[in-house]
Amino acid sequence: MNAYDEYMKGIVKPMREELVQHGFTELTSAEKVQETMDKLEGTALVVINSVCGCAAGQARPAVREALSSTKNKPDHLFTVFAGQDKEATAMFRDYFPEVPPSSPSIALWKNGALAYFIPREQIENSQMEQIKDHLTGVLEQFCNE
Repeated sequence: MNAYDEYMKGIVKPMREELVQHGFTELTSAEKVQETMDKLEGTALVVINSVCGCAAGQARPAVREALSSTKNKPDHLFTVFAGQDKEATAMFRDYFPEVPPSSPSIALWKNGALAYFIPREQIENSQMEQIKDHLTGVLEQFCNE
């Protein structure tokens, strides 16, 4: 591993842990993504994590707050890290090719298909509370059945 990769690994460690500490499972390889998605049942919230400020100040806090403020929770919580786990992120995005790559972003997967997607544009131009409320509504709509 080169010096840049080592440096970035250290930088992103707390960004990864922020979601893992709240019940998310990291999918760090293309094989792990494929294995997980191919046998996934029910609902899954997948956060495409990023090092950017809108991931730190808006996306991750909004996801945590939405999950803690609703009783309608997805069956599974996953995360891939764009720019760090490149193959895993690319493989996950292959499951919904109609959506342009976007990070950070939040995907809700239900019964084998993308049910809802919140792209970066709706994250970086919104307040954390707006994203939380948006995601809470999505969870209440798709995770109550």
